[in-house]
Amino acid sequence: MSRSRRSALVVGLMSGTSADGIDVALVRIAARGVTPARSAQILEFATVPYAGAARKAVLRIAEGEQTSAGEISQLNFRVGGEFARAALASLRRWRVPPQRVALIGSHGQTIFHQGSRVGPQNPSTLQIGEPAVIAARTGITTVGDFRPADIAAGGQGAPLVPIVDYWLYRGAHMGRVALNIGGIANLTVLPAGSELTDVFAFDTGPGNMVVDALVRRATRGRQTFDRDAAIAARGRTIPALINSLLADDYFRLPPPKSTGRERYGEEYVRRLIARPEARGASHADLIRTATLLTALSIVDAMNRWVRRKTKINEVIVSGGGAHNPLVMAQLIAALRGIRVSASGQLGVPEDAKEAFAFALLAWETLHRRPSNVPRATGARGPVILGKICYAPPT
Repeated sequence: MSRSRRSALVVGLMSGTSADGIDVALVRIAARGVTPARSAQILEFATVPYAGAARKAVLRIAEGEQTSAGEISQLNFRVGGEFARAALASLRRWRVPPQRVALIGSHGQTIFHQGSRVGPQNPSTLQIGEPAVIAARTGITTVGDFRPADIAAGGQGAPLVPIVDYWLYRGAHMGRVALNIGGIANLTVLPAGSELTDVFAFDTGPGNMVVDALVRRATRGRQTFDRDAAIAARGRTIPALINSLLADDYFRLPPPKSTGRERYGEEYVRRLIARPEARGASHADLIRTATLLTALSIVDAMNRWVRRKTKINEVIVSGGGAHNPLVMAQLIAALRGIRVSASGQLGVPEDAKEAFAFALLAWETLHRRPSNVPRATGARGPVILGKICYAPPT
């Protein structure tokens, strides 16, 4: 517990589809109160790199390469150890004894997510990073594995952050969209004066994932993302290619919907490079075009599924894509009449948003409160998310 009995310290842990590091947020939450985000405060934030071998194994398996049950089992515990290491290293850096932390909320590392039925295959999801390992090594009760409860109730299991977006950004007289651009981009729609039942959300398509993969290819692994869109700035847009990519069936699927590396991973990038429209293109041309795909697919989702139904005054952007000036410029240019802001301007740093959210979701789970948004995920009703692994008795 924190120094005050009226509040608690909670750590949120998050690693997205790019698996480029483990985000660690230290959050103070009022111990009493119905909506924790209203009283929650981010005290510290850090990103801790994965051990190189662990990251390579995660990406290889997430791309669907050959593996075994034994390897997945071992990686589950190994990644749990990585998450525990990240939490403890961050707490040491911040000079916060683990004994003062009441709870950890860990999203884990997604290696498979299929939120809807595909042929004979049932919806399912798998996040590794065993929460029992995190609890044992940190001595802190840990909530993990948030998505399966929503899928078991008929939902997509994603996105799960909309309830936090509602707590943070709901406006009595202003319609807002909370947009997160991570490996995959997703948005939450918050009509003016909305109740939670009015909120809906969905994955728009690729966020940084396709661009990052092209950057790794172009630099032979020396760079993992296009900092400040520097490579894209040297390239030229390929109109025929962007038009072809925007014809993807996913963009026409109505919400609720979710997607991931299974659709927009390395195999997608290989097919992109092999398209006739990409013939003779430079690395910079491809990276610029993929960057525009991110922005324009978000704009398409806004125009197709949001703006026809709801008046939106502001889009609040978080995630790594909020730091990409080309993405942000395209959003500002295409979403005329709508203010485009970074989440840091409203108090939640762009890179910390999801780790912050999973700290709050864990707090809700510990107090037996549901935290999915059925209209966002398609679930039959509210469910309590996650599984609690208690700290070893002292």
